[in-house]
Amino acid sequence: MSTLSSIPGLRQILSGLPGITMKVEPSQPIGVFDSGIGGLTVVRALMQRLPHENIVYFGDTARVPYGPKSAQTVREYAAQDTDFLVSKNVKLIVVACNTVSSVALDVVQKRARVPVIGVIEPGARGAALATTKKRVGVIGTTGTILSKAHIHSLQQIDPSISVFAQPCPLFVPLIEEGWLNHKATELIAKEYLFPLSLEKIDTLILGCTHYPLLRETISKVFHNTVTLIDPGEETAKEAERVLDRLHLRNPSTAQPNLQFFVSDIPHKFTEIGERFLGHKLSRVQKVPLP
Repeated sequence: MSTLSSIPGLRQILSGLPGITMKVEPSQPIGVFDSGIGGLTVVRALMQRLPHENIVYFGDTARVPYGPKSAQTVREYAAQDTDFLVSKNVKLIVVACNTVSSVALDVVQKRARVPVIGVIEPGARGAALATTKKRVGVIGTTGTILSKAHIHSLQQIDPSISVFAQPCPLFVPLIEEGWLNHKATELIAKEYLFPLSLEKIDTLILGCTHYPLLRETISKVFHNTVTLIDPGEETAKEAERVLDRLHLRNPSTAQPNLQFFVSDIPHKFTEIGERFLGHKLSRVQKVPLP
């Protein structure tokens, strides 16, 4: 098991976190955005770790998925998503989308004027801390895997870690269909994860915000011998550190204000989203984008 101080390159990564360039107050909300529904698993992790924080979530359901789109298109969408959250006076932005975190995090950082956290680097740091054999697997959508973002982050943190990546494109539709414990899902998981089992990995990054819902099935395929890293949980830890460092944690103990916005089909978002969030969703509002 590694320690924070023993991970090469970590200090440089942490020191690169953008600071605040506009005045914010602790009572202002955390902003979270994703291309669709999956980012609600990140919201759930934030709610568990920071139960008194107000949260504004935006899911770009009209243009999901981002993964197959060009980097330039994703960067344009990321800019618009960021502008929406900035209009809600957020104090911190969490980019829950792996694709945006891979190819457009700099766009969000430049436009936000508040601290920005993606899901790639926190997940990589969590894996670097957890691995004992320095053999780490990554699963994600095809687009995320092709970006090699997790591989680059892990190798920047610790070049001695061997990284093995595997796309699992069918996981997202299976999860949204609700087939979490279905036999078909287990068979597909065995097919996808077999190459990683051959590489004798001891740690696996769940590189898509949908995938934590398949934690039980994935663990079963590996016979509970692999440590699973949920980047949402690691991102929530990072958000806590940033808020504490900047003295921006909400001091209120009142019930937090949770707001959910989408660019299309709010009723479908509510139906599936409650599965991701783990409890009932408050009112979901549809908002237009440019």
